[in-house]
Amino acid sequence: MSNGTHHIEAIALLKALIAIPSFSKEEARTADAIEAYLQSKGVAARRLLNNVSAANRHFDAHKPTILLNSHHDTVRPNKAYTLDPFDPLEKDGKLYGLGSNDAGGCLVSLIETFLFFYDREDLVYNLLLATTAEEEISGHNGIERLLPSLGKIEFGIVGEPTKMQLAVAEKGLLVLDCVAHGKAGHAAREEGENAIYKALKDIEWFSTFKAPKVSPLLGPVKMTVTVIDTDNKAHNVVPPQCHFVVDVRVNELYSFEELLDIIHANVHCEVVPRSLRMRSSSIPMDHPIVSSGIRLGRTCYGSPTTSDKALMPFPALKTGPGDSARSHTADEYVMIDEIAEGIKGYIDLLKPVILPHEQTLE
Repeated sequence: MSNGTHHIEAIALLKALIAIPSFSKEEARTADAIEAYLQSKGVAARRLLNNVSAANRHFDAHKPTILLNSHHDTVRPNKAYTLDPFDPLEKDGKLYGLGSNDAGGCLVSLIETFLFFYDREDLVYNLLLATTAEEEISGHNGIERLLPSLGKIEFGIVGEPTKMQLAVAEKGLLVLDCVAHGKAGHAAREEGENAIYKALKDIEWFSTFKAPKVSPLLGPVKMTVTVIDTDNKAHNVVPPQCHFVVDVRVNELYSFEELLDIIHANVHCEVVPRSLRMRSSSIPMDHPIVSSGIRLGRTCYGSPTTSDKALMPFPALKTGPGDSARSHTADEYVMIDEIAEGIKGYIDLLKPVILPHEQTLE
């Protein structure tokens, strides 16, 4: 199959996926569509919940394995949409639709890349394709649930929109539920201890603290208070509790435990992390897949956003067509040309790594 044919089929598949709502935990129908598409190409697809995976035809257990991964779940549409988020509209070189950019363009490009190499008997590495669920909510039933069934993996490529540049490092995500405790009283009298006022002191610390270790790739730790509320329904009650949420983006120079120790030493509120799973991750700059990308003229950078890369216990490179700045925006789109460039880009990235050195692909 030629690159041009792969491009055409990728666009058709992406349009079909856009037309199917696939919010996190509700991806069964897009999983059905991906499974059916792979089976139509003669690929023995495997299904685990809403995750669909497949191995190259001549998979050899004695060879190391590369994982090609992207997700097919989406966030819910931004309220500012002016277009139907589930109507794949092609206009002015753009394909509009929910999930077109994050991460539909990457997903279909990786699927077609997998199919491009699928029948080769001389691959130095095996290829495993994993199209997964629940990425947008860092859920437990996506890549994390699938990985134990896939066997040993040498390294991975994670498809997320990076303009095909190389995200060699990624900040970790630590979400903190914080509660400041006070004492209820009547607002008309000098009663109680206002939990909001207590919370404000801690919020001020979160907003001004600068962690001293700054990463050359990922920059400083960033802490942002994103939610604040009380249980009060009445205006005249001094609130005994104030709850707020802190979004913490952690560079690779701090463990979650180290940063939590610093936080606990400086604030008075109760602090409970929701999860310690989404840790910072990186791949060595001299890794063969990174070296291949550098030879193609791609730049390396540290990504401030998290992905399923954080849940992989092996080196992984995040790269793909599209632009992260378009993700989760109203009237999301991917450029049609970006799909063709993505397929070619992934193929060119993999060729020097997985093919015998004396061979090339036409």
